[in-house]
Amino acid sequence: MSTSVLHNIRVTLDMIKWEHSFLTLPFGLTGAVIAANGIPAWRTLLWICVAMVAARSAAMAFNRLVDADIDALNPRTKIRAIPAGLLTRAFVFWFTVATALIFFFAAWMLNPLSFYLSPVALVIICGYSFTKRFTRWAHLFLGLAMGIAPAAAWIAVRGTIDPRILIVTGAVMFWGAGFDILYGCWDYDYDPAAGVHSVPRFFGIAGALRMARVFHVVALAFFAWMLFSFSLGWLAVAGVIVTALALTYEHSLVKANDLSRLNAAFFTTNGFISMLILFTVAADRLLLGHRGL
Repeated sequence: MSTSVLHNIRVTLDMIKWEHSFLTLPFGLTGAVIAANGIPAWRTLLWICVAMVAARSAAMAFNRLVDADIDALNPRTKIRAIPAGLLTRAFVFWFTVATALIFFFAAWMLNPLSFYLSPVALVIICGYSFTKRFTRWAHLFLGLAMGIAPAAAWIAVRGTIDPRILIVTGAVMFWGAGFDILYGCWDYDYDPAAGVHSVPRFFGIAGALRMARVFHVVALAFFAWMLFSFSLGWLAVAGVIVTALALTYEHSLVKANDLSRLNAAFFTTNGFISMLILFTVAADRLLLGHRGL
């Protein structure tokens, strides 16, 4: 592999913020743990991780590709790889195709239903990129793209779907939509001129912060519903309680007239939350005994 290709891959991984896979991957693994009533087989875990990282990589690269012209006009995003001239559209296109194929292969290695539904999953997570062009509720579409991770992991483990896992999908959807609204506040001054639809554009920053709080309250309600639906014990209950405290802290960092601490709210706190839910649910299943589902 040539030095230029390796350089392009490194730039691409930075462009798609591959490390942010750890915002969603733990929720996918949470679905796998619930489905398996404990830790799934290592082979299954491996292919779940490959599938989720590949799917997110494909979706993020696709997003950067279709948003390149919009990014070029935004002072915050014009330094991204395509508008800055660090990568060609052709390279990003083929990276998207390659990671999508890896995703399909990983799904095929899991079970037939995972493979049959993999194109649907890819359409959902890539389709989000177009929603901000026509609806202020694009944040919910992003949340849905994240929220299908636990349902996909359930299918990967069991080869079937149970409607109860959609409760976890709902929790992740509103959690993700809430923090994406916070993130969207950065572009409040830019979105109207660019024709980008968002909650901050239509409700103002103060209104957007209130909407994000509402979404996170709804997410907590879904997490509480998850506890009862899957008969989770006190360790998982503690995880949800700490999640509520973490979300309260997150919102305390961001003010309508001060977005300087938004990075801490967006990345650090939400990364903690996703890992917290995974570890407490896994600990509950492993330490408190398996309960029938």
